[in-house]
Amino acid sequence: MGAYRQTFDAGKYDRKIRQTLPFYEEFYRQAAELAGTVFERAVDWLDVGCGTGQMGRVALDSIPVRRLVCCDTSEEMLGLARERLGDAAEFAACDARRLPYAEAFDVVTAVQVFHYLQPQERRAAVEGCRKALREGGLFISFENIAPCTDMGRDVCLERWKRYQMAQGKSPEESGKHIARYGKDYFPITAEAHLRLLRDCGFKAAELLWLSNMQLGVWAVK
Repeated sequence: MGAYRQTFDAGKYDRKIRQTLPFYEEFYRQAAELAGTVFERAVDWLDVGCGTGQMGRVALDSIPVRRLVCCDTSEEMLGLARERLGDAAEFAACDARRLPYAEAFDVVTAVQVFHYLQPQERRAAVEGCRKALREGGLFISFENIAPCTDMGRDVCLERWKRYQMAQGKSPEESGKHIARYGKDYFPITAEAHLRLLRDCGFKAAELLWLSNMQLGVWAVK
C-alpha cells in the first residue's frame, strides 16, 4: 500500500478522469440534486464502485445523509475513499455483482462501473442494486454508452478523442483510450439502459443526463 501511495493519490486519479470524461463533476452534482428532489429527508446511501469517494463527498455536502456506505472491489480505492471521507462513511470490499444488502438503502448510486461487465453480469449488478433498495428507493447510474449506428459511433469517438487531447492528453494516449471501446469495456445504447432497468423490475426508469457518449439514468423500486 505504501508504494502505491507514493505514485497515486485521489486528486491525481480524479484529475485524470477529468481529462477523460467530459462533465465528470456534473455526474455527481446531478445525482445528489436528484436524490434531494426525491427525498426531502435524511437518506441511507450506498455508492457502488465508489472509487476515491467523490460521490460520497458530494452527497454528504449536498443533502442530509444518515448513513453512507461505500463499496469497491479495490482495496486501494477504498483506502483513498477512507482518506477523503473519514468517519463519515462505512467501507465494504464487495463486488457489484454480489452485493450483500437487502432493502437497506434509500439511494444506490453506481458511477462509471457497469460498462466493464458482460450482459448477464450487468443484469446481476443492476438486480443487486434494486435488491439493496427499500421500496420506493432511488437507483442512479452514470455510464458510457453505445451510439445507435456505426456512423454515430465513429463521430462520437472522434469527438471524445478530441476532447481528451484538448485536456492535455497526447494523441497516442487519447487514441489508446478510444481503442478500448468494445474491447475493454462494453457500452450499451441509452434505450438498452432504460429497458434493462424495466426488465429488472423498477417501476419507473428515466433518462437523467446525456452528452456524447455518457449518460445518467435513474429508476425507482
